[in-house]
Amino acid sequence: MRLNLVRFMMLAASATPCLARRLSAAFSPTVTRTTLRNIQSTTSDRWICQPSFAVSSARRPSSSLSAALGTPQTSFDDGKSPFEITTPIYYVNDKPHIGHAYTSIASDVIARFMRLSGRDVYFLSGTDEHGQKVEKTAAEKGLAPKDFVDEVSLSFRELLDLLNISNDYFIRTTDEDHMKAVQHFWKTLVEKDAIYLGAYEGWYSVRDECYYTETELVDGKAPTGAEVEWVAKEPSYFFKLSEYEDKLLEYYEANPGFIAPESRRNEVLGFVKQGLRDLSISRTTFKWGVPVPGDDDHVMYVWIDALANYISALGYPNMDEGSSFDKFWPGSLHVVGKDILRFHAIYWPAFLMAADLPVPKRLFAHGWWTKDGEKISKSLGNVIDPVELVEKVRFALF
Repeated sequence: MRLNLVRFMMLAASATPCLARRLSAAFSPTVTRTTLRNIQSTTSDRWICQPSFAVSSARRPSSSLSAALGTPQTSFDDGKSPFEITTPIYYVNDKPHIGHAYTSIASDVIARFMRLSGRDVYFLSGTDEHGQKVEKTAAEKGLAPKDFVDEVSLSFRELLDLLNISNDYFIRTTDEDHMKAVQHFWKTLVEKDAIYLGAYEGWYSVRDECYYTETELVDGKAPTGAEVEWVAKEPSYFFKLSEYEDKLLEYYEANPGFIAPESRRNEVLGFVKQGLRDLSISRTTFKWGVPVPGDDDHVMYVWIDALANYISALGYPNMDEGSSFDKFWPGSLHVVGKDILRFHAIYWPAFLMAADLPVPKRLFAHGWWTKDGEKISKSLGNVIDPVELVEKVRFALF
């Protein structure tokens, strides 16, 4: 598996020829006996690839025929509608590691396959730049939070360029448009009576940016192995997650293809069936976050900020007919790591249901990359630098 990823990364990063695109073309039912040529995108400065058929013009399918073919219909995709695919937005407490490269490359192959099959694709990636962990790391480095996230976000963008990732947009949660969209989303939830002010105390993992109950802890740590700390009682806004337990279970039942693979779906079902508690969605003990509208003492819990990127990147709250939101939402596929499954499979659809917005069509949660039996993690300090890996072995494979 490790060698396959290295090969995959080299294919994506190689300047000539455009071999990563050949992989996606090989999976396309609309392309046979193809060669690929680089062309300059008319909408961005990154190089993309399109099929160049090595067959006679009589056998060359027209663009309209290619578009008409689409992809096979499934229970969660009609095979022809506009297709939004997303990576998670990557957390900027440190530079990227091999797991980020893996998720980006896997998503890129799917995006290219869909484009080659005639689908209208919007491929989104970006960086998650708020939260206590970022504020703390920036302070340790003697930097202002914004200066720190500017530097680290750039390293993620450069990685995508190195790997020839074909994302259409790179979003940052410090973007002004995104923060305005998140505040609009918050106000909508307030108007829908989905948020109330209370007080929180309990176990919190700074590394995971996640709250845990006593029963979830394993040997005094989070299920991910992260350290937890006790948060003393502090004011907090809560989302009425407990009201969405039955609605979520009904949705999972009616849409069995929503969560994949099956093991992840079972994990989510088991968690929700244990009962959901209302979710703390604001903090007052740090300031690096999106301010809560009308209450500057609070900043939003990082996940309500981060998850909203999938719609803010489409121009939300503009949902007019013909808008990008109207065209591409609900999103076709979120690709994430299993460590953030709960946020995407439970919190995100519940937030959307509360706001009367459509739920994404599919969520795929892949496993972790491990080293010496432990998850590869910036926080654990056991990362493999994908940039260094590319530079060391990119030419050895050809």
